[in-house]
Amino acid sequence: MKQYKHHTLSVLVENKAGVLSRIAGLFARRGFNIYSLAVAPTDDQKFSQITIVVDVQSAPLEQITKQLFKLINVVKISELDPATSCEYELILAKINAPGNNRASIIELVQLFGGKIVDIGISQLTVMLADSPTKVDDFEALLEPYGIIEVQRTGRVALAKQETSSAKLRSISGKVS
Repeated sequence: MKQYKHHTLSVLVENKAGVLSRIAGLFARRGFNIYSLAVAPTDDQKFSQITIVVDVQSAPLEQITKQLFKLINVVKISELDPATSCEYELILAKINAPGNNRASIIELVQLFGGKIVDIGISQLTVMLADSPTKVDDFEALLEPYGIIEVQRTGRVALAKQETSSAKLRSISGKVS
């Protein structure tokens, strides 16, 4: 069984001023290490979805969730198991790309399924949205070319969809 270094929590909160500050403050006071944090609106304007990736070593998951539930604006907390969820991250990187390296960088970007989003005389800005592991690998392979500037988003994650054929048949209305 694979051991993971992080817990990924999906936290539904009331969309009110100061909620993110209170969550960050709680983590700081308790010494919980936040590895990644992403916030997005939901289809209901009253709520926001926060994806928090927490270092496993900083605190037991049960302690983290108990502390989060003490905050008034927290509505629901779900742990997303990396084995049964889709996790993605985005990287934007400005790379040294003089003429002699440009073709190699373009080939690397294409190999990973990324995009070139800006072109300069001796630099390229590239983008990749993929699993955190692929983004890590991509960034490591870009380093020898000379990364001028890099930005990475926090992880976002959702539970994977049901894929059993029986479940899919019942959804589509076909019964075997």
